[in-house]
Amino acid sequence: MIHKNHLINRFISYAVIDTESNPESTTTPSSENQWVLAKKLAEELKAIGMSDVTLDEKCYVMATLPSNVDFEVPVIGFISHLDTSPDFTGKNIKPQIIENYNGGTIVLNEKENILLSPDEFEELLLYKGQTLITTDGTTLLGADDKAGICEIVSAMEYLIQHPEIKHGKIRICFTPDEEIGKGAHHFDVEKFGAEWAYTMDGSEIGELEYENFNAAKALVTIHGKVVHPGYAKGKMINSQYIAADFIQSLPRLETPEHTEDRQGFFHLSSVKGEVDKTVLEYIIRDHDHEKFEARKELLHKIVADKNSSYGKEIITLSIKDQYFNMREKIEPVIHIVKIAEEAMLAAGVTPIIKPIRGGTDGSQLSFMDLPCPNIFAGGHNFHSRFEFVPVESMLKAVEVIVNIAKITAKKQSNL
Repeated sequence: MIHKNHLINRFISYAVIDTESNPESTTTPSSENQWVLAKKLAEELKAIGMSDVTLDEKCYVMATLPSNVDFEVPVIGFISHLDTSPDFTGKNIKPQIIENYNGGTIVLNEKENILLSPDEFEELLLYKGQTLITTDGTTLLGADDKAGICEIVSAMEYLIQHPEIKHGKIRICFTPDEEIGKGAHHFDVEKFGAEWAYTMDGSEIGELEYENFNAAKALVTIHGKVVHPGYAKGKMINSQYIAADFIQSLPRLETPEHTEDRQGFFHLSSVKGEVDKTVLEYIIRDHDHEKFEARKELLHKIVADKNSSYGKEIITLSIKDQYFNMREKIEPVIHIVKIAEEAMLAAGVTPIIKPIRGGTDGSQLSFMDLPCPNIFAGGHNFHSRFEFVPVESMLKAVEVIVNIAKITAKKQSNL
């Protein structure tokens, strides 16, 4: 398979480029630096021998690995995203390489006493003896999803260098702005031309996901009334107190910090308030569609009840659906999950099939008629200074991609 040091160098060359997306931007891509990585990748894909390499006006990189068999094989695709999360800075990333990890605490930043410890992140112990790439404690790493990009490019390079491996036509795409929920908004499914695809955007080695949250964003706006505080009795309406009352009206244990597996939640992500107006931003998540709709209805009911108690419309609510659970689109073509499962087992990787407590480009693409399960990229602690990726997991991901290509072709040859 691809040489370990070659993979490390490729990943780091991507990671050091700041591609943090900007949720306040109205452009695509939302940040100019995503173009830097996109242009680099377009040139690299041409250099390794990929065909039909394109970079469009919205910063989507696409390329083709032509079939090397003389029978019909379904066109399959692999997808990863260019941007890193705005949750934590991606500027001046300085990756550190930890060879033969000994299972102890890693000092990310001695000056600031920033530690990566198995006492806090016990999954580190899964990778004792392996090579880890970490941050220096002051930025995220960007393994989400530059590990995925690195794995796809490396797998394509390996297939090009080993023409004895039989495969059908493969399409790849690198998208902008996945981290702000816009990665699929300008994805040209017809141009991509695949029957199905896989996002390489999961975490721990072995993850294989085809369920995700149904998701919506809610804005609760509370309208108050400003009056001089010295003469405010019976006149002032302080929107911030009403906001506090509203917050307490939602189920306190149905929040991210109290839920797991398929349990949904309400997440208060932002509060911006003054006496005159307070705005609460919530995200609503649930795997079950009926429960998802019930959560939205609960918000409407609380707003109606509060307004009734105040005798006027003090609170307004807007809810916008963001994406839906791709399970309903994947189950009719479950063989594409079985192929990925078989590819993992062939690489000596135990599949971990579980729901995503979030979303991926794949969820939106699945509803755009491109069924798209999600496969591990290998990283941990995404969106934080404690992010790390084991190199051995990335190497296995490359092997899984190659195996998927082989298995898809082999199944057709046996028909």
